[in-house]
Order: sequence, then C-alpha cells, then structure tokens
Amino acid sequence: MKKLTVLSIALLYTTISYAQNTFKAIIKDGKTKEPLIGATALISGTTRGAAADTAGMIILNGVPDGKQIIRYSFIGYQTKTDTIIFPLSQSVPLPVFLQAEKEEGENLAEVVIGATRSSRTMANIPTRVEVISGEELDEKGNMKPGDIRMLLAESTGIQTQQTSATSGNSSIRIQGLDGKYTQIIRDGFPLYSGFSGGLGLLQIAPLDLKQVEVIKGSSSTLYGGGAIAGLVNLVSKTPTNERQLNFLLNGTSALGLDASGFYSQKFNSIGVTVYAAYNHGTAYDPSDLGLSAIPRFNRYTFNPKLFFYFNDRTKLIAGINSTIENRIGGDMQYLKGNGDAEHSYFEENKTGRYSSQLELDHTINDKEKFAVKNSLSYFGRSINLPAYKFSGSQVSSYSEANYAYNSSKTDWVAGVNFLTDKFTEDRNSAFALRSYNYNTIGAFVQNTWNATDKFTLESGLRGDYHNKYGFFLLPRISGLYKINTHFSTRLGGGLGYKAPTVFTEDAERIEFRNVLPIDVANTKAERSYGANYDITYKTGLFDNTVSLSINQLFFYTRIERPILLTVLSDGNLQYQQPPGDLNTKGIETNVKLTYNNFKLFIGYTLADVTQHTGNNITNYPLVSRNRLNNVLVYEIEGKLKLGAEAYYFSPQQLNDGSTGRGYWTTGFMAEKMWKRFSLFINFENLTDTRQTKFGPIYTGSITDPVFKDIYAPLDGFVVNGGIKFKL
Repeated sequence: MKKLTVLSIALLYTTISYAQNTFKAIIKDGKTKEPLIGATALISGTTRGAAADTAGMIILNGVPDGKQIIRYSFIGYQTKTDTIIFPLSQSVPLPVFLQAEKEEGENLAEVVIGATRSSRTMANIPTRVEVISGEELDEKGNMKPGDIRMLLAESTGIQTQQTSATSGNSSIRIQGLDGKYTQIIRDGFPLYSGFSGGLGLLQIAPLDLKQVEVIKGSSSTLYGGGAIAGLVNLVSKTPTNERQLNFLLNGTSALGLDASGFYSQKFNSIGVTVYAAYNHGTAYDPSDLGLSAIPRFNRYTFNPKLFFYFNDRTKLIAGINSTIENRIGGDMQYLKGNGDAEHSYFEENKTGRYSSQLELDHTINDKEKFAVKNSLSYFGRSINLPAYKFSGSQVSSYSEANYAYNSSKTDWVAGVNFLTDKFTEDRNSAFALRSYNYNTIGAFVQNTWNATDKFTLESGLRGDYHNKYGFFLLPRISGLYKINTHFSTRLGGGLGYKAPTVFTEDAERIEFRNVLPIDVANTKAERSYGANYDITYKTGLFDNTVSLSINQLFFYTRIERPILLTVLSDGNLQYQQPPGDLNTKGIETNVKLTYNNFKLFIGYTLADVTQHTGNNITNYPLVSRNRLNNVLVYEIEGKLKLGAEAYYFSPQQLNDGSTGRGYWTTGFMAEKMWKRFSLFINFENLTDTRQTKFGPIYTGSITDPVFKDIYAPLDGFVVNGGIKFKL
C-alpha cells in the first residue's frame, strides 16, 4: 500500500510538472529593432511576470497549459497583448515588437521633423531639435492664446526680451544672443525677418500650429543668413480625413479677450484649413504708475489654405496669411481720453501683415521627390510718438526648388533658392532714410547617412551670394551615436552669417530715433561659427514605474566683428564694427520624470555671454546668466489636467551699467475636459513679480519718459480662463 501511495504521488508530480511551461520572448523597438531593456511581460489574471534583460529577453516559468494572454509593456510604448496556447510546439524565443506611443506630444520619437529638411523622426536626426507639440502646445495655448511668447520663453535656453515698456513689443533670445540672430520661419518660409520681425512674436497664435521646432546654434546652412543663434520653424496643421472644428474663447483679469477658430478637413481631391481670430487688449496699469504695462490693441487674423491632391504623387498647397493690428500704449490718462499738456505721452503701432504661400510637391517614385515653393510678403508698420513718426513697408519674396532622394541607408536633399528683401522708409522728416534692397541667391546640398546601426552622420554645404555683401560658403556637420538603449549623444557645428540692417533690439528699444542707415561700404556681414554637444540618458526606475530622461547640452557660438549701435558726437547713432567678437557659451540641462499621471520637467540654463571690443571684455546686457525652469503636470487622459510651474531668472547686466534684480515667477493652470469641450483657467505670475517693485522704470517726466531696460514682468499677476470646443 505504501509503495502504491508513493507511485501515485510520483505520477501526480510528473503530471503537474508537465503542465508547467517556460515561455521566452525578445522584446524590441518596432522601428529601430533595438532591445528594450526593462520591458515587462505579464500573464493576465496572475502576478506572474518578468522584466527583459540587456538583450531584451524575458523568461516566464511555470506557465500553465491552455490559452494564456501575455501582456507586454514598456514606458513610452504602446501596450501589446498576445494570446498563446500552451504547451508550445517549439521553444524558440518569440520576437515581440512594441511601437512608440503617438498620442502625447511628449513622446517625441515618432514626431517627424521638417526643419532639418530630411524629414526624419526625432530619434534618428543627428541635428539636435527640440519640439513643442501635442499636449504641451495645447497647454501653452491655454496660458497665452493670443501669441507664442510664453510658448517659446518657457523653453530651456530661450528668453523673451521686451523692447517697449508701454507697448509690449518683444523678441526672443536663444542662448543669450539678440533676436536678430534667430530666424523664424513658417512651414519652411522665412516670413519674420528684418522689419517684419519687430512684432512677430505678438502676432502669431498657437491654435493653428501642429508643432514648433527649435534648432539651437548655427543653422544658416539649412535656410540661409540670419540663423546664427538658432532656427524656429512653426509647423501649421494640415487637413485630415476627420474634420477638425475648434473654437477658443479666452478672457483675462486685465480685460483682454481672445476669440479664435480653426477648421480643417480633407475631401477626395481637395483639403482646406482656415484659421480666424480676434484679439483685444485693454490698457492696464497694475502698478498705478500712470503708464500702461499692457497696451490697448485690436488684432484681426485670417489664414485660409487650400490643398489640391491631383493624384497619389502630386500635391499643391496655396495659402494666405493676413494680420491687421492697431496697438497703443503710454500715459493712462491719454489712453482714456483725458490727455492734457502733462499727460500726452503715447506709443502707437499700426501694422498690416500679408503673405502668400504656394508649394508644389511631386513624388517621382518611392525614393525620389521634387518640390517648388514660393512666398510673397508685404509688411507695413508705423510707429507714432509725440512729435515723432517712423514708418515704412517691407516687400520680400522667397522661391525654392529642391530634390530629395531617400533610401534605407542615406538621404539626399539639394536645391536652389532666391530671396528678396526690400524695405522702403516713408519720408516723415529730413533725417536720412534707412531704406535698402537686398537680394540673395543660394544653393545647398545635404546628406544624412546611416553609417552603422548606431551611428548616423549628417553633413551639408550651402553657397549664398548677397548683392551687397558678397559670397558665403557655409558648411555644417552633425553626428548621432546611439551608444546603447539608455545612452545617445550628438555633436554638431557649422558656420553662419547675417547681413546687417537697422532692425535690431537696440534700435527697436528707441523706436529707431536718430539711428543712421547702415554704411554698406564700410560694413561687412557678421560671420559666426558654433558647435553643440549633448548626451541623453533614458531609463526606467523602480521596476519601470518611473521613467527618467536627462539631456545635457554644451554650446558655444562666436560672432566675429558684430555691428554695434554707437552714439556719435552729434547725438546720432550709427552701427559700427570695431575689432572684436561676441561669444556665448554655456550649458543646458533638461530632466523629465514620469510616474503614473505625473510629469515633472526641470530645466537649467547657464549662459555666459561676453562682448570683446579691442582689449575690453564686458558682460553682454540683458542676459540672465542662470535660469531655472520647473514644471509639474498631473493629467488624467482626456479628463483633467493640472499644472504648476516656477521660473527663476538671475540678475542681469543692464545697458546703463547697473544690474537688475534676480526674481522668481510662478503659475498654476487647470483644465477640465469633456468629449466636445473643455474649461480652463490659468493663474500667471502668482507672486505678482513686477519690475516696478524693484525701482523706477523710467527717468525724466511722465510727459517725456526715458525708459530703462525691461528685464522683468510689468503686468504682474493676471488670471485668464475660457472654454474650448471641439465639434
């Protein structure tokens, strides 16, 4: 009996052991085919799971016979499930490919980049590109629906510089360099340079943008002169088969109003997008200074675009951008209609911006494409102050033809372009006119080569001939090395140039009064060279419940013989080029942590910008040497979004030799979402930080104020909120 019992137990044990199986799989990235270290596999309905090793291998022991559902997951990737019947007929590890998430703007691996001309995904571009898209773009739109100043200024390494105390005119500085050294383009068209760049940031709204691409460092090889500090490419939304009909209504505690709408749809052979907006501001003086911190303005925008799909290979895009704005700031009594001899100061800007875009894309075959494009722009602006007026118009055009070849190992793009820029100043006084007429013809070629599975090299060469400043040869090179699944690094550099004009921050700050024309005969184009190096580390922590990403950037840019606005003995101002250079060097650190519904972003910028003139070395004015960005977001997908932010700016050197105060600004945003609409509210500058608290912002009398540099907010604590519809 005892022997029978032992035999029965042995048989039962054998049966149970045969009913337990071992499952092996190798989990890889669906695009790069690289193993995903730390990815997990779990048998549904059980706690039995395993994590992938350095080869992407997972091993599940003790899997019961029968039908089992295996769930594969990894942070930043779409979850995948497989139904498998055990026992298996073979023991070879099963290959499993996970696809990167596409829903969130933060998951940039699948975002296709157009600014580099190669149209590769973020993860495979040797050139370092930062992208603001998707959810992040939507969040920034809640905070400032009327323009993109905040969208750019809250990015690491970018600082907004306000050039007018009463009218709010602003430009952006990348890595501490003047706004004139940054080229802003829209869908590949340079529409915001020279005279038309003065109010550009204030007249571009985010609602019809799909994404914003930022390249820091010299990008002149890509698009020509002007991109010494960097390039900002505004990418417009395009029609899809599913209709988009979005409306936004926003109001502010400063009595501002934004009303905008966007429509998009693709039909069989035609598509359309239409953006229309009205933006209104009320003169606002939170400091009781008697001068407007926010001007009174009315702006109308209308951007229609048509897409003609002749066949599967040929597409024609035709669009118009138009903006009309009247903006006036100054003495609050004057703005209220109670002006007198004492209360008579004002600054009025009237602008009209109109441009057309035409682009024809033809796919020759699976590897070759050809495109031609053209834009024609008109920008008119008048600046009116008591007893002074500056006005004129800028007519510019851009034409390009390019050919692209793409294969599994290499991409080529080559083309020619022609740029015209004519500014005509109106005769408002006997002062010398600042008119000019520039023409530039250029040719470029770029190659992106997958040298190995881990190393990609991108090289480019441009030759530009400028009718006033001669020929420029602009090489550029960048490399991407994927060390392993956790580490990747990029190194790049190139040359740049900028044809001088009177339209700089220094001249804008004084409304171009007494600024003499450029002396072309005794002036050369500003030349630059620069380099960036960065390294990225990504991993999962605490059994991959936390995702960590760190990017460390080192940058250097040097501009030889920059033009400087110099006061002459007769009181006029002239741009001169003394021997010397302007250089910026520093670091940017970006950290992102994700845990469940929480996302934490931390950014730090160190910008050491110095001006070398002869034997003198001085700190460049209006640069915050140390900046800290902190953003915490809590989001329940499609239901709720909460965000808190805090930004620190260290003391800045001012043009008069003094030093401004360091300061913090904080904010909080909330949005509740339903299927067809959402409600949002934003508390901006909760600490009510204002430069007027640090000291006076002007000298002289209120009748004829002379303003100091503006380095901190003037509008203080402002609440805005509204409703968005998606129909």
